[in-house]
Amino acid sequence: MTPLSQNFYKQSALIGAKSLLGKTLVRTYQGEDYGFKIVEVEAYMGILDKAAHAFGGKKTNRTAPMFEAGGIAYIYLIYGMYNCLNIVMNEEEIPECILIRAVEPLDQRALDFAKANRQMKSKKMQDLTNGPGKLCRALRIDKTLNAKPVNKKGALWLAEGEAIEGDIVEAKRINIPYAEEYQDKLWRFYIKDSSYVSMRDSH
Repeated sequence: MTPLSQNFYKQSALIGAKSLLGKTLVRTYQGEDYGFKIVEVEAYMGILDKAAHAFGGKKTNRTAPMFEAGGIAYIYLIYGMYNCLNIVMNEEEIPECILIRAVEPLDQRALDFAKANRQMKSKKMQDLTNGPGKLCRALRIDKTLNAKPVNKKGALWLAEGEAIEGDIVEAKRINIPYAEEYQDKLWRFYIKDSSYVSMRDSH
C-alpha cells in the first residue's frame, strides 16, 4: 500500500472529502497492517463553519491540531466515551478537517481485527465500523494517536485505494443542530453502494 501524497492534504477539506472516499485507512498494530476502505466522511470548514470546533478561530489545547498543516490526525472524545477520527487538511492556520464516519474492511484479516476489538451484539458485520465511534473502537484508535502524522507509514496512515464503484451521495451532516444554517450544508459524502454507510439520506 502506498501512502497518499502530501499534496493531497494541502487542499480544502471540502474538496478532499470527496476524494478521500475509496482511499484506504491503514491501522498498523503489533507489526501488522490492516486496511479499511473509507466509505463515508464529513467536511468541517474551520473558522466560518458553525459546526466546526475551530469556528470563530477558537484555538484551544483540544483544537490545536486543526491549526497545523494538513496530514495529521485530530482525535477527540464525544459523550465522554467515544473517540472520533478526523484528518487535518489545508495549510497551517486554516483549521479544516475531514471526519471519517464509516469504513469497510478490505479483507478477512481486517474484518477479524475489527471483530476482535469490539464486543458487538449485532450479527451484521456492517455494524462493526459504520459510525465514527464504532470504527475508532474497532481499529483501536484513541487519543494516543492525536496530532500524529497520517501522511506516512506509522500506527495510523492513509493509502491509495480502489476506484469508487457507484455514485457518491451528498447529504447533510449528522447531529449538528447547534450549527444553525450550517446544518443544512451538504458536506457529508458517502459511497451509495456501500453497505457500511452509517446513515443514508432520506431524500
